[in-house]
Amino acid sequence: MKALATLARLYVDDLDRALPALRELTGQDVRTRFSYGEVEVASIGGFLLVAGSEQALAPFRQVQSTVLVDDLDGLHALVTAHGGEVLDGPRKVPTGRNATVRHPGGVVLEYVEHTA
Repeated sequence: MKALATLARLYVDDLDRALPALRELTGQDVRTRFSYGEVEVASIGGFLLVAGSEQALAPFRQVQSTVLVDDLDGLHALVTAHGGEVLDGPRKVPTGRNATVRHPGGVVLEYVEHTA
């Protein structure tokens, strides 16, 4: 398993209001945008925006960052070897597969393997 990129997570109430400034800042267009349950998700530049009401965002807020990886298959062995724990997944998501992990020290990261 190799990390390909890390996306800073931003929790917002409205994607359409949040994206124009990030589009100007990054000089990039939105790469992905989709609904996932009660939230909307979009990626632009080095950011992953998760939008929704406070209630809808509550289950997502524990995750501090998203790591894009080439393959999730080695995640469990890597995490447990270093004293972490897989909290959820791997499971199918609109972009491929993901898993949520708590690392030693308490940081919670989402790992995502994109599929074509």
